Amino acid sequence: MTLGALLDAGAELGFVISTLEGLNVDGWSLTTEQVDRNGIRATRAVVDAPEQHHHRHWSDIRLMLEQASLPDRVRARALAVFEALAMAEGDVHGVSPEDVHFHEVGALDAIVDIVGSCAALESLGIDEIASGPVAVGVGSISAAHGILPNPPPAVVNLLEGIATVSVDVDMELTTPTGAAIINALAGQVGPMPDMTISGSGYGAGTRDLADRANVTQVIIGTSTDTTSDGIETVIELSTNLDDVTGETLGDAITQLMDAGALDAWVTPIVMKKGRPAHTLSVLATPVDSPRLVELMMATTGTLGVRTRQIQRTVAARRIVTVSVDGHDVDVKVSDFRVKAEFDQALKAADALGVPVTEVAARAEALAQET
Repeated sequence: MTLGALLDAGAELGFVISTLEGLNVDGWSLTTEQVDRNGIRATRAVVDAPEQHHHRHWSDIRLMLEQASLPDRVRARALAVFEALAMAEGDVHGVSPEDVHFHEVGALDAIVDIVGSCAALESLGIDEIASGPVAVGVGSISAAHGILPNPPPAVVNLLEGIATVSVDVDMELTTPTGAAIINALAGQVGPMPDMTISGSGYGAGTRDLADRANVTQVIIGTSTDTTSDGIETVIELSTNLDDVTGETLGDAITQLMDAGALDAWVTPIVMKKGRPAHTLSVLATPVDSPRLVELMMATTGTLGVRTRQIQRTVAARRIVTVSVDGHDVDVKVSDFRVKAEFDQALKAADALGVPVTEVAARAEALAQET
């Protein structure tokens, strides 16, 4: 339904199909049809893939995506979605995410659906994703493991910490695929962000219900958020590492910061069997988080990265550039603190032959005078 909604909102079907062809997998097709769902015209994405019962491990899908000819952001987003699925399924079955054996979501039609949705986001040029509270049904559903409660365990895990709305409908309103997309890609869940709306779309489900429109709504716009309370939504990424050197950790932090991380740090921990280890943590914007997840994996070799949506309060600040004996130094000025950029202060101190603390103090004093 997500793919259908994005196509209905204006994503180019040709672009999505050509992107999917980069998977180098045969035996599928993607078409659309216009349908009516309780009075709402909607687009239904129809994925035809006869290989409905082919099961794959997370490692198989990751290798497929890593080797595919995909745009970088499409690949990163798709990896993040399947990573979230693997973490959730692994928790349900008590196994490592690496050993998760996907059933429904490992079939080719599900892979086309997820990668196609990420390609549709790229076609639309979507940088940030938000979601309203997620609807869940009641009763039970039939799945590869038999009869399961509704919402099923994997969906419950994926929606942990995410606002939900219970609807008295005896059907699966949110699938693991849909929940994983929200878990991995949505930077915020709640009221619709302030925006200037530029388009919308409706993706249809297979069933046509008598009392409600079985559709997913997508609204596209440009942010008009002008709040000044300093509260922003960011993504915290973390992974536990017990087999990398300090040099590798230091290099990972450097690469992550150079790639746009808001912050990156390492915390000593003790893992099972008393093994000393470290947690590598990263703060990222919702836009950058999929790309930084991929970089964390590439630089450390980790097999899994946890993601958590958090809010932080950022003090309003301005950058003032001052001259200390002919050497420019940037200074951050806020209502609470004035702080010279250390690297620039150090460079000036080396050139002037004075302590860096002296240069920083002079730069900060000059900044306060401006």
